[in-house]
Amino acid sequence: MPHTSSAKKNLRKSEKRRALNRAALRDITLLVKNVRNASEGSAEELQKQFNLASSKIDKAGAKRTMHANKASRLKSQLSKIMNKKTAAK
Repeated sequence: MPHTSSAKKNLRKSEKRRALNRAALRDITLLVKNVRNASEGSAEELQKQFNLASSKIDKAGAKRTMHANKASRLKSQLSKIMNKKTAAK
């Protein structure tokens, strides 16, 4: 347990930040699942879900919530799914 007041404040800050980061990553996981599930539906729905997921992933990578390389890799995987669907038209 922290003893000094600054250490106590840092503990409070880190707990809040951890909660926000975990929530953001949970949202991204849900959006990625939505994209993968939408790949079986219409191309318009897939495009919409991809745009939502891509935006969240970009923000998480920029804020260092998620490592930038992981964000890039995840977007690449999702775009591969989307391109396969649109090319099949």
